[in-house]
Amino acid sequence: MTLSFMSPTRGPEVGYLFPGQGAQAVGMGRQLFNESSAAREVFQQVDESLGRGLTDIMFNGPEETLRQTVNAQPAIMAVSLACIKAMEEKLGPDAMPRPVVTAGHSLGEYTALAVAGVLEVGDTAKLVQRRGELMQEACDKNPGTMAAILGLDEMTLEEIARETGTYVSNINTAEQIVISGDNIAVARACDLATARGARKAIPLRVGGAFHSGLMAPAKVGLLDAIDKIEFHEPEIPIIGNCTGEPLTTAESVKQELVSQVCSCVQWKRSIDYMVGSGVQSFIEVGPGKTLSGMVKRISREADIKSVGDIESILSLSRN
Repeated sequence: MTLSFMSPTRGPEVGYLFPGQGAQAVGMGRQLFNESSAAREVFQQVDESLGRGLTDIMFNGPEETLRQTVNAQPAIMAVSLACIKAMEEKLGPDAMPRPVVTAGHSLGEYTALAVAGVLEVGDTAKLVQRRGELMQEACDKNPGTMAAILGLDEMTLEEIARETGTYVSNINTAEQIVISGDNIAVARACDLATARGARKAIPLRVGGAFHSGLMAPAKVGLLDAIDKIEFHEPEIPIIGNCTGEPLTTAESVKQELVSQVCSCVQWKRSIDYMVGSGVQSFIEVGPGKTLSGMVKRISREADIKSVGDIESILSLSRN
């Protein structure tokens, strides 16, 4: 199955955004499965490609199983892609907002690749699952954690990271930056951040120090997995996590995916780039509304909608 948006955009230029790990919730996607044959086809293809019943875990849990990286990542991707197909089915070609650009937060970048025509749905599922397996192996080898720091600027946190041996892993907004590293180093960094004026330092419930040097063991295996899959040239630009700039060739996409494992997610830079390029409207596609909140904090002028179920899909045609 392929996803394609070759028709021209209608109305204000639209950017599609796709969530990353942490957006998962037991029961997500069930309504899409029940009420959209096109969405159901996505879920069935993902199960077939992975050779297991991921949708059963997604719909029925338990939560601890769904939260595991190897399940959460392909499950979130599957819901987002099912949403896209339900949008096509329910809205039709005349009302379907056509993106001129797309981006995904961490894991969501893989979803963006499928929407941009770079990867087939089945290959996306296999690659995302393999990424999850490799990241879990890296976490087991190099245990670590992450923390969200609120109210400190990027430069100050870069200094704290150098002093503590931690990493700046996600620059989500100007006021929300995530650090990672081993447990002791992150705890020390949180103390330093608080001492230097951070409004809050919030430990995150994650399985490891994602987007840091501790994930390096995953890179070789991911490169091998990428080499086994056919990548197509993007039909629309994808804004890369590592640079916050467009990926317009299959080769640049491959390089991005390998670099992304250990590199900082430049989400604020990505949204700033799209807004600066003329994107006036964003649609967050998939479970949760985390990215919508970030966009509102990055750009007050940007219009942002969240689409995760049939009602929110139908509401697009009423706006």
